[in-house]
Amino acid sequence: MHALITGGAGFVGSHLAEALLRQGNNVTVLDDLSTGSIINIQHLKRDRRFGCVVDSVMHVGVLAELIDECDIVYHLAAAVGVRLVVDSPVRTLHTNIRATELVLEAAKKKKKKVLITSTSEVYGKATKIPFQEDDDLVIGPPARGRWSYACSKAIDEFLAIAYQREYGVPVVLVRLFNTVGPRQTGTYGMVLPRFVSQALSGSPITIHGDGTQSRCFGWVGDVVQALIKLGVHEPAVGTIYNIGSDQEVTINELAAVVKDVTGSSSPIRHISYEEAYGKNFEDMFRRVPDLSRIRAAIAYSPTKNLREIVQAVTDSMVRRTPAETDGERVAASFVQAD
Repeated sequence: MHALITGGAGFVGSHLAEALLRQGNNVTVLDDLSTGSIINIQHLKRDRRFGCVVDSVMHVGVLAELIDECDIVYHLAAAVGVRLVVDSPVRTLHTNIRATELVLEAAKKKKKKVLITSTSEVYGKATKIPFQEDDDLVIGPPARGRWSYACSKAIDEFLAIAYQREYGVPVVLVRLFNTVGPRQTGTYGMVLPRFVSQALSGSPITIHGDGTQSRCFGWVGDVVQALIKLGVHEPAVGTIYNIGSDQEVTINELAAVVKDVTGSSSPIRHISYEEAYGKNFEDMFRRVPDLSRIRAAIAYSPTKNLREIVQAVTDSMVRRTPAETDGERVAASFVQAD
């Protein structure tokens, strides 16, 4: 199998490329490096089955040629992270919606399979727990830019299903719930790498809000295996799947686990959402997936608990080279200047 991964130099994309190669597949990565990093995939370049194209998904000619050459497209390219969404809502909407439309349009010509990664954010302010794939979506008002990401990814899902029904494009949709692991950066607001980095440096572990909001953190290794299995599972076509962990933890509890695992003496500091992101910011209080559908489809089951995940992220950060640290700084400056 030859897989094309858009956004393949990013956190999840690079792990997916690595896993696909381990299973004997050919992999091509398309990434403009706006939020991804060449460092994430540098070690893969030794494999003759791996190729990397540094370009934008918006470059229609390049995209069409790469999709023609592949068997399946894993479409991961998107604006990511709360910080980026809040600071650049126009970029978020344009990147997420237009890029997905172009991928689907190119795939339509030869009916190439497309797996699109959506997000748990589409559930918005829904209060029915756990979230099931067929639940109503309760997205906040347009005046609060926080919801632009959720709205754009929901439109991606509508587009994908429309292309399948109208043009016969085989699509699979997945909603990721807080995927975490090595190579993830805290630059764009991702909470776990930010906490671990603060703990290791002795800086205050900074919690936004009162910390009683809860999340479920999915191990990246489990997530990419699920993506691969769903990509070849024919009954998955036209279906939406939650992927992640259903082990719920408050952000206060997460900070305590990080302190314990790292042995840090960092104080825990709470700041308001307004101080962190400006006025009119809203957050989701709970985000818990129902995993029944994906368990039935591919026997999915998380393999790491929260403490094991935090340990793996900590070990990865401790081993990080100066070049990797510099790469994260470059990515951060790129986004801030954009």
